[in-house]
Amino acid sequence: MDARKAVVVEDDRDVGDAISRLLEQAGFDVVVAHTGAEAMAMVAEVEPDLVTLDLTLPDIDGVEVCRRIRMVSDCYVIVVSGRTAEVDRLVGLEVGADDYLSKPFSMRELQARVAALFRRPRSSDVLAPEPGGSERPPDVPTPEPTSQLGCSDLTLDRGAREVLVSGAEVDLTRTEFDLLAHLVSNAGVVVAREELMRAVWDSEFVPDSTHVVDVHLANLRRKLRRAASSNEWIRTIRGVGFRFDPCCP
Repeated sequence: MDARKAVVVEDDRDVGDAISRLLEQAGFDVVVAHTGAEAMAMVAEVEPDLVTLDLTLPDIDGVEVCRRIRMVSDCYVIVVSGRTAEVDRLVGLEVGADDYLSKPFSMRELQARVAALFRRPRSSDVLAPEPGGSERPPDVPTPEPTSQLGCSDLTLDRGAREVLVSGAEVDLTRTEFDLLAHLVSNAGVVVAREELMRAVWDSEFVPDSTHVVDVHLANLRRKLRRAASSNEWIRTIRGVGFRFDPCCP
């Protein structure tokens, strides 16, 4: 099987080289970009599985780069940035990053976060090897079939990782899909933010704050509203969490 591919976007060449070496040791084929323009060109050419993205770049702001990446790729994106304010973390996640790592950070922490992301299930990885590892065994469970949700016009296919509203596909990030899938599997039941974090993020490494759940769910709701403005499937239960109601008017 082909090795997984990564694009390291970093204007500090020493940091970029260190991240590149770490990912190569984990089994990735790595290319390094030092500007936003280079990053977009490499993402289009390489079609990576992973991008590590510095927000402070000499030409294009990293937030804009992340937004543009999300328009053309569903790869994992980890922001690595010296911007430590909560607003920067939330903005990074809001535009589609899967994780946010503040500088300075240890290479072991980055390694743990990358491993945690790739342990999250996705259909394209069913028969793919782990980074640096061997091919997965052939007895991987068959992906779940398409599920029609109650009386609503929303279909979620866990096997294809696809969501349809009125027959039209809704473009979700991996995190948004995983959040929706977990809420759907507990339809009618209030799910706490902490439970969503444990279910969607790796149990060995979860984000520092439940705010990330709210940010990703806000993005998810906005996309579902655009597809069907008359429906509000995800309800906020103040002080507790969220509930998926398949028959919401």
